[in-house]
Amino acid sequence: MELEFDRDVIHGYEVLAEASVCQEETLETIVPDACPDILRIVAVCGQATLNGKQAREGAAEASGSVRAVVLYQPEDGGGLRKLEAALPFSAQMEVPGLTQQGTVQACVRLRGAEARALNPRKVLLRADLVVDLTALQSREQVICQGVLEPEEHGVQENKLEGETYQLSSVQEKPFTFSDQVRLNGSPGESTQVLCCRAVPLCGERKLIGNKLIFKGTVELQLLMQEAGGGLTAFHESMPFSQVMEIPGMGESGECRMTVELTQLSWEPAGEDGRTLELTIDLLAQAQIWSRRPVTILQDLYSTAFQTQTEREEQSLWQLLELSSRAQNVRELFETGTVPRSVVDSWVALGEVRRSREGEQLALEGEARVGILYLDENEAPQVFQTSLPVACRLEAPAGALCRCRMVTPGEVFAAPAAGGVEVRFAVEFQCLVLEERKVTAVSAAALGEPRTHGEGSQPSVVLRRTEPGEGLWELAKRYGTTTQQILQANELEEGPLPSGRMLLIPSVRE
Repeated sequence: MELEFDRDVIHGYEVLAEASVCQEETLETIVPDACPDILRIVAVCGQATLNGKQAREGAAEASGSVRAVVLYQPEDGGGLRKLEAALPFSAQMEVPGLTQQGTVQACVRLRGAEARALNPRKVLLRADLVVDLTALQSREQVICQGVLEPEEHGVQENKLEGETYQLSSVQEKPFTFSDQVRLNGSPGESTQVLCCRAVPLCGERKLIGNKLIFKGTVELQLLMQEAGGGLTAFHESMPFSQVMEIPGMGESGECRMTVELTQLSWEPAGEDGRTLELTIDLLAQAQIWSRRPVTILQDLYSTAFQTQTEREEQSLWQLLELSSRAQNVRELFETGTVPRSVVDSWVALGEVRRSREGEQLALEGEARVGILYLDENEAPQVFQTSLPVACRLEAPAGALCRCRMVTPGEVFAAPAAGGVEVRFAVEFQCLVLEERKVTAVSAAALGEPRTHGEGSQPSVVLRRTEPGEGLWELAKRYGTTTQQILQANELEEGPLPSGRMLLIPSVRE
């Protein structure tokens, strides 16, 4: 006879794959007829945007574009000129088990961009991208909690009371906000925006009922050229606040979130020539993790009937660390030519590489630093270099680590002896999980009575305990209950005393 079970169904998401896809995009572009010939390329500024993402059978995809601005000195002299171009991209990751009903989250970073003049009218552009892809699939984990009406057939149960840390909800929200920024300088003085960079950062996150309230900033950085040809940089933190619906979560979850730029545009506002109206489109991508209590039936037997049991492995996840580890970077770079002043500076981050050193997990990334400065002749120059940034975590072998890097706030750069001193902060945002495999009952059936074909059974067995023998195993072997063994020997719950003679009473039906 098949036993009926009380089954617990855990609804959540499984992370099927997570990887950083690094790729290059190239494009040849022509200088428009209205623009002068190129004498020297000074710098390339770029902004990557995420345009779309999708889950397919066995693959995750993301697409977007890089808005590149080539700044160059023209052959006929004067201030810098700019040449704009868009480089579309598409990144893909193979994900066995992913279906069209799955979910893909994506983050795009431009590690660097450069240009080479093929001739005075043609430029070859190259963009170096990192696309972080996460493929998720909804799933149901079915766990046997216990037998329905166990007393009816003398069923004894061994249960594990625990919890699992799971990804309970995946949500996203596109939103747009507009704001005016007032540029430095006197009203009426004309200025030209040469390039623009915008970095969204998510700060405070809080679950209230079925709503997730999140706040952050878009770190805006503009490079401008005044009417006389002078270069200036402008930085402003533009705050945003949004509400996202998270059905069925309550307030017990913990949120990991990214906010991606999907579009950025600006236009002059007012008549003073020093105000811009910016429109920024963003996509918020949220993962809600939560601790969920679980009861797992690990073993059973009947005191009255022979029992056949089927088992399976269940996974429980334990949170080891959810943290943001910040470190300050301060470096002095030799630029080759003596800088008179620094106009602009920026940092781009690459993928995070992982390696194990004993009980520690070493995380290492690359920060690419760019500096636009004026030399002693007031000519614009660009210096670019890379440096490693690293972080260590305590994590046992087999632990699963998910980590991303961000650069909160401004990048500070100033002329120093023989070069430029640069200061900025890097944050490693880490989630470390450990999997615990638990053997659980999946099905069971009752057979013949325990005494069938065995003749009369003694009412009491006297035997000595063996080292490491447990109370449950002893009761199961002799078809009695743990409580009867404890009562017969005047013992309390806990490990059995090794080498002691025990009375093991049989169950009388």
